[in-house]
Order: sequence, then C-alpha cells, then structure tokens
Amino acid sequence: DRYKLGVFICLYTGIRIGELCALKCKNISISDKTLKIEATMQRLQCDGFNCISKTKIIVTEPKSYNSVRVIPLPNFLVDRIRPFIASPNAYILSGNSIDIVEPRTMQNRFKTYLKQGEITDANFHSLRHTFATRCVEVGFDVKTLSEILGHSSVKITLDKYVHSSMQLKRSSMEKLNPIAI
Repeated sequence: DRYKLGVFICLYTGIRIGELCALKCKNISISDKTLKIEATMQRLQCDGFNCISKTKIIVTEPKSYNSVRVIPLPNFLVDRIRPFIASPNAYILSGNSIDIVEPRTMQNRFKTYLKQGEITDANFHSLRHTFATRCVEVGFDVKTLSEILGHSSVKITLDKYVHSSMQLKRSSMEKLNPIAI
C-alpha cells in the first residue's frame, strides 16, 4: 500500500517524514530515476484569531537551503514507485491532490508496522539513521551522503546520523596490513 511505499522510500533515500508527506508525483521522475525534495509538511500550533483548532497542517519549503535537493533513485526503488505514480499534483501517500497524509498519521502507521514486525524502541526518524549507516557500510563517500540527506556540512552527517557497527569496525581493522619487520 502507499503507506508501506512511504516507509520503503524513506528507508532507501533517507528523506524526513515531513518531506515524505509533502512529496507529490511530479517530484518523482521515473525516466530520470530521481526524487526532488522541494517541500515539507508539518503540524504547527495555531495561535491566531482565524484558528478553528489548536493546530494546523502547513506545507512549506524545506527547513534549509541544503534540504532542497535531487536524490538519485536505485532501479529497484523506481520499480516499486512506478505503479503508484498518479497525476502530477497528487501526493504520493494519498494518490490524489486533495487528501494529505500528515506526519502524525504516518508515524502512527509506522508504529503499527513495528508492532507487526515485533520491533521495539524505534521511531520513524530511525529510517533516516538506518539509511545513513547502511550507506557508510556499503562505501558511500560522506560528502555524497551528506548532500543526499540535505545537510549543510559533512560534520552534521557524521555526528548525528552515522553509527558504526562492530562488524564495520572489524571489517575496517582487517584492511590493515602487517608491517614487515
């Protein structure tokens, strides 16, 4: 379903939940195999006189200049996305241009999937961390990864998102050759 597709997209692109919820079909090019991040969705407190409820959903530009980006998509992901492409202004998660899937709804759906998979202690943002860590494990250079994640510096990527496993540490150590004596 579209919700599972959303989880899959995040797991293999590292995009944020708000970016996923604001993603429209026009932001995905099947022919170029790219995904363009140019908006994000969030729920904010509504403090004005015109507020009907305490919060409101807004779609805005991403959080920073570097967050606007084009992400190349691997072939297997393009194949998964292709059947879900609708009209250009349709949101990828709803399949139409009227209905939105807000971040809180996506987070709750993700929690359901975690329970079904008997996975504990994870949140939606874990997909972003997992993506970054897996990219390092398969040999991405950190600058490329930083740009895909939409960070302004490599330091942010390394400090916040890259978590080395013991297996990766061991594999790295095995690359050392003994010094001839």
